[in-house]
Amino acid sequence: MTRFKAILFDCDGVLLDTEPLGCESLSRALTAAGVLMDRYEAARIFSGNSAEASMAWMAARGLDAKPVFDEADRILFEMFDQHIPHIDGIEAVLRDFDLPMAVCSNSLIRRLDASLMRTPLAARFGEHVYSAEMVRLGKPAPDLALFACARLGIQPHEAIFIDDNPHGVTCAKQAGCLAVGFIGPSEHRADHAEVLARAGADHVIHGMGAFHALLSTLTHTLAA
Repeated sequence: MTRFKAILFDCDGVLLDTEPLGCESLSRALTAAGVLMDRYEAARIFSGNSAEASMAWMAARGLDAKPVFDEADRILFEMFDQHIPHIDGIEAVLRDFDLPMAVCSNSLIRRLDASLMRTPLAARFGEHVYSAEMVRLGKPAPDLALFACARLGIQPHEAIFIDDNPHGVTCAKQAGCLAVGFIGPSEHRADHAEVLARAGADHVIHGMGAFHALLSTLTHTLAA
């Protein structure tokens, strides 16, 4: 009998392969505001951050964050109108494991509405799609994981939490969840596996096929 009763997912970079799009839109908005940046630098600085942390970074450089975010969202949502890419293999994970599942994302609600909620994946989570806007502190604080566990009616040690950023791994570990660091197909940082491990990930895996295999080992509850 497995002790695990739920799986918590980050969104961008775990469910959706949208990290490159988000970083591209933010880099273009920042460049237009006078801070020259490409999407790789945007990924290094902003990936996994809460909105508050990103706003603080911009404020420290004399930028008004709101128009930058508004422009980034305008660009990003135009991209979403064309295509919302899924992480390869995520459909099999959502289909094959008969456990409650929730989304724990640092993204704002409006971004989740424009991306995840417009895909077939959203139906698997029902009402359990949670944004950092719903808690006092976003990742790396444990609030979001604790909130999701409470809503699912489980204890944190009964949850598996998968995230592609160290902020999410830290959130999971501080909450008491099993933390899985994920390396997705668009990850370009050569040392990212080591970064996730240093953040405390209990497992670091490459691709959803590997996560599927790990879940089979951890849960032994594959649906028939």
